[in-house]
Amino acid sequence: MKNIIIRTMQPEEMVIAIGWAHKEGWNPGLYDKECFYNADPDGYFVGLVNGEIVAMISAVRYGGPYGFIGFYIVKPEFRGKGFGIQIWNKAMDYLEGRMIGLDGVPDQVSNYKKSGFVYAHRNITFKGIASVKEHDLSGIIDLSVADFDFIKSYDVQFVPAERDRFLKCWLSQQESHVLGFVEGGSLKGYGKIRKCNEGYKIGPLFAENEIVARNLLIALQNRIPAGEQFTLDIPESNNSSLEIAKKFEMEYSFETARMYKNGTPNIDLSKVFGVTTYELG
Repeated sequence: MKNIIIRTMQPEEMVIAIGWAHKEGWNPGLYDKECFYNADPDGYFVGLVNGEIVAMISAVRYGGPYGFIGFYIVKPEFRGKGFGIQIWNKAMDYLEGRMIGLDGVPDQVSNYKKSGFVYAHRNITFKGIASVKEHDLSGIIDLSVADFDFIKSYDVQFVPAERDRFLKCWLSQQESHVLGFVEGGSLKGYGKIRKCNEGYKIGPLFAENEIVARNLLIALQNRIPAGEQFTLDIPESNNSSLEIAKKFEMEYSFETARMYKNGTPNIDLSKVFGVTTYELG
């Protein structure tokens, strides 16, 4: 097995990472690269053969003892040569001692188990077509990075650790909308929709109950042109979110296996109606 040279990814190389992710069918957002990279600039790695990037992976360290694996891709013509496991081991070393999460394709679950990961649940991608819908506007407000502390106070219950650098960028992306539901002066749900290579994606979509989530989903898809495709990544255990997708006549598109190593976070998935991203959890 030939060894590859592994080094930290440079900021300008995130364009390559986003491009590879798009080719794999992950459909990243048009402006995701800055937010992803800012989450942990030291946690992105590339593997090179004769100066050519042939493999990559992200191993983002969030605040506290938590990390997340993403962008684990080997260039198709270089697969089966042992390059993937080398860059995988680099990521595992970087996150040593932390609880680690990932969203993997189902046919790789057995390989992740060999590295100590435990299956938690499926995340299922559903796609729909935007159309103007009437809904209850009471309590729904526009949010932005200017409301960071207000949003963070709600967001923290859905992530195992602080993710301020990522979230501040995420809330200020171009061609995106962030909406919240306020009741009694407190945030009871929020969601975001952003422009992607193909259509739009909603993520996250966190809410106290199905009614709040449904109204936020309607309001978010109302912000994009009618007829545009949008997707939502749903934890399978959230039956209410699956019912919403059914009522919206959304269709199954894709799925991942959420897995963890060194423990499982205590998150109430009944309030997670849409995950933030497959790449960063």
